[in-house]
Amino acid sequence: MASRKVLQVKSSNPVLSRSFSGKGFARMDSNGLQTQNLEDTYSAPSASSLQTGRMTMEDVVVKTASLFAVLLVVGAYAWNANFGGTALVIGLIGGFALSMVNTFSKKVRPGLVVAYAAFQGLFLGTITSFFETAYPGIASQAVLATLCAFGGMLFAYRSGRIRVTPKFQRVMFGALIGYIGLALVSMLASFMGTPGGLYNVGGLGLILAAGGVVLASLFIVMDLDQIDRAIKSGVPQIESWRAAFGLMVTLVWLYLEMLRLIAILRGND
Repeated sequence: MASRKVLQVKSSNPVLSRSFSGKGFARMDSNGLQTQNLEDTYSAPSASSLQTGRMTMEDVVVKTASLFAVLLVVGAYAWNANFGGTALVIGLIGGFALSMVNTFSKKVRPGLVVAYAAFQGLFLGTITSFFETAYPGIASQAVLATLCAFGGMLFAYRSGRIRVTPKFQRVMFGALIGYIGLALVSMLASFMGTPGGLYNVGGLGLILAAGGVVLASLFIVMDLDQIDRAIKSGVPQIESWRAAFGLMVTLVWLYLEMLRLIAILRGND
């Protein structure tokens, strides 16, 4: 019996790894699509994802846009309603819980992905309202900065200026571990009553925020690379929801770091 080749994608993003490593979906057989007439294949129009059952970049773009539409609608409502700390906690806990479920679930559940976007909208809308009260205009600054960072990383990746290599991934994860370590030290210092708390322990808050912005921006490049590899390997169309979810997690992280960085810089004026 002839051996069969299986295409797999090795992912560096824990959110995407379950789907793009061959564990979260039925692995695709590279010999699975054959045609009796090669000339007809080349002359035929390109097949859509509905025809092939495989994920395309258009699928990811549409799903990502849909999730952000949900986030923006809920966020705008939370902003205008001026919810208090209870809504902030509900959004934070709900978003975190659903992120864990969506990350480690073997099966893609679009409803839970959309619910995650809604909880994040509640959280982001509420916390942004708090920041806007303290620093008028900070919301538009953070949104613009996030869009610029995303656009810059997209250009850098598409133009080949940043390439995702195994060494690049190792450096990124090493930096992420260091970032988490500093965050824990800062949090511990705030609990111990250090003046300035979490945001300004000897300038540590500024370092954390700036480092978080850089890390989140570079992780966008890693997300885009993993999505490209998944598409080339022929993952099922349903996985576009997980791809959009993974990209959204990184963008939310980037926005929060931008918000915190701008607040610290304006607070030091």
